[in-house]
This record gives sequence, C-alpha cells and structure tokens, in this order.
Amino acid sequence: MLRRQVLALGSLLLSAVTLGGWTFFRGKDSSPLLLSARDDSDGKHYAVGYRLDGTRVFATAVGQRCHDIINHPQLPIALFVARRPGTESYLIDLRDGRLLQTIASQPNRHFYGHAVIHKSGEWLYATENDTTDPGRGVLGVYRFEGERLNYSGEISTHGIGPHQVSWLPDGETLVVANGGIRTEAESRVEMNLDAMQPSLVLMHRDGTLLSKENLNQQMNSVRHLAIASDGTVVASQQFMGDAHETAELLAIKRPGEAFQAFPVAEHQLQAMNHYTASVAIHSELRLVALTAPRANRFFIWDLDTAAVRLDAPLPDCAGVGAVKDGFVVTSGQGRCRFYDCRQQALLAKPLELPAGLWDNHLHLV
Repeated sequence: MLRRQVLALGSLLLSAVTLGGWTFFRGKDSSPLLLSARDDSDGKHYAVGYRLDGTRVFATAVGQRCHDIINHPQLPIALFVARRPGTESYLIDLRDGRLLQTIASQPNRHFYGHAVIHKSGEWLYATENDTTDPGRGVLGVYRFEGERLNYSGEISTHGIGPHQVSWLPDGETLVVANGGIRTEAESRVEMNLDAMQPSLVLMHRDGTLLSKENLNQQMNSVRHLAIASDGTVVASQQFMGDAHETAELLAIKRPGEAFQAFPVAEHQLQAMNHYTASVAIHSELRLVALTAPRANRFFIWDLDTAAVRLDAPLPDCAGVGAVKDGFVVTSGQGRCRFYDCRQQALLAKPLELPAGLWDNHLHLV
C-alpha cells in the first residue's frame, strides 16, 4: 500500500510543470489553461477554465460575479476573486473545476476583485474595502492550510479604494493600485469624485510603506497593474473627470524612476473613452498590451521605446495575458484572439473559445 502511494505521488509530481515562475498541473495537453469569469445568456455566473484550442476543462457555477484569478504556486488550485462589491470568492480545483471553498469577506468588508499569493504558497492578500470608513483600503490576509483558506488579519494599503495588487520580482514587495474612490457597502456609486486620492503604492508584505506616488490628474483612478521581470511597473487608469479632458490612461514606473505617464499618442487616449480594462506585459518580447473596451480597441506598444506595435479594433475587448509568442485577448461581445508578436508585423488568429460574455480579466497557467 505504501509503495503504491509513493509511486502515485511521484507520478503526480512529474505532472507538475513550471513556466514563468508558476507551477501548475497539466494533463497530457501541455497548452496553457485560460482562467476567467464568464456569464451565460441568462446572467448566471461561472468560473471557467479552457484550453486555447477551445477545450472546456470546467465551468463551475458560482453565486457572485468574479473578476480576477490567481493560482497557487504549488497546488492545482486557484482563487476566483469577487468583483467589487462582492462578498464571496471561490477556491477552485483546476483539474476538474470542483468548488473547494467559498471564502466570505469579513463583516464590514467586501472584495475589490484582485489578490496575490506569496511565493511560499502560505499567504494570500486580497484588496478589500473597509465599509465602516468607506474606501479605506486594506489587504485582507489569509493563510492556506492545505486546500483551504483561513482569515488571519489585515494590513492597510495606505490609500483609498485599492483595486489591483501585484508582486515586484523579489516576491516580497507588494504593488497596490489605489483607485482613490470611496464607495459604501453593496454599492458601486462613487462618493468622492471631487476629492479623489488615487495612488501607486509600494509596500512590504508586513504593511510597511515604501513609496506612494500620484499622477498629475486627481480624477485619474489607478486600477490595473502589470509587472515586468526587471521590475518595471505599468498601470492602467480609468478617468472620472469631464468628457472633454484627455487623461493619461497608461503610466509606468521603471526601477529607480518616478511614476509617470507612458507616452501614448493623444488620439489614442481620446479614443479610449476614459476607460481601460486590462493590461499585460510580455517581458521576453518587451511589449505592453492594453484593452480599451469602450473604444472597442486593443493596443500593443514597445515597452522600452513606446513605439506603437498594434492599434486594432476588437469589440468589447476584455482580458489580456501574455503567452509564449504573444498575447491572448478575450472579448465581452466577440471572438477571442491570439496575437503572434514574434515578427514586426503582428498576426491575429481567432481562437476556438466561446464568443462573448467574458469578464475584464483572464489568467493563464
């Protein structure tokens, strides 16, 4: 009996594959697994996993709409995080879609849609709202015990309305996009547009503040993040100001430099309709990609020179993620696509994934 258990464990370990720092379980099919939240035509919510060839691995019904997804660095599990102001996040087995645990937010807290897991696999940090002081940002701290999460406490994000949280390459420094907007419990209504306080924060995972920076426009809400392997941080924004204003909807913080606007052409910024959804970096190809669903456009720039590599129509473009040779993009209304970025002329290929109803984020493992 013991010998069979050892052999089974060895076989299981051999099936674990590591790519880009993540360890995950794959079967005979070695293609990436795309994770995302998705609705159906009746408005029901699902946590889904698909291979890029269109093969459905799972579609698990969940009670609340989810936003971003983060997978465990050693175990075949992932957390589908509730979309603001959701109060339930879902721990899913990536092999079969089994719902392992529903994580409820603490009293007077709700999730903001994003989380990260420490490289040790022991700790998870989720952006949350303190509704007793609406908008006061906290990171809920949770500890893994096997395939379950237990609440451990919270630390401040040193800002208001935290949205996405990510790691710098050292795996110990957290990057937080504080959106700067106050909202009450069970509400997406902005309370303080005339006094927004968006910021980009670097902090140690024990809560120690390392830096806090702002962009020039007070009503430019810092929302989403992408981190390059060299520590370059790119942030995408959603502008809450007047329609006639042009906003810096993409910003960058290179190591040792200030947080500042990424040089995007004014006509592209105007076309974005003050709204970006998802941003991704391809560290090996030195590219940054951005979805602008209200503009129905998808963009790719050279990360180092800011040269435009792609400015293409894509209906209600949603999530974007880097794969070996380029980017995968989902759409809320149309077909999902793969963009091969290896040559100067980028090639677009439709994917055999279901069309439409995808959330604004995807995660590839």
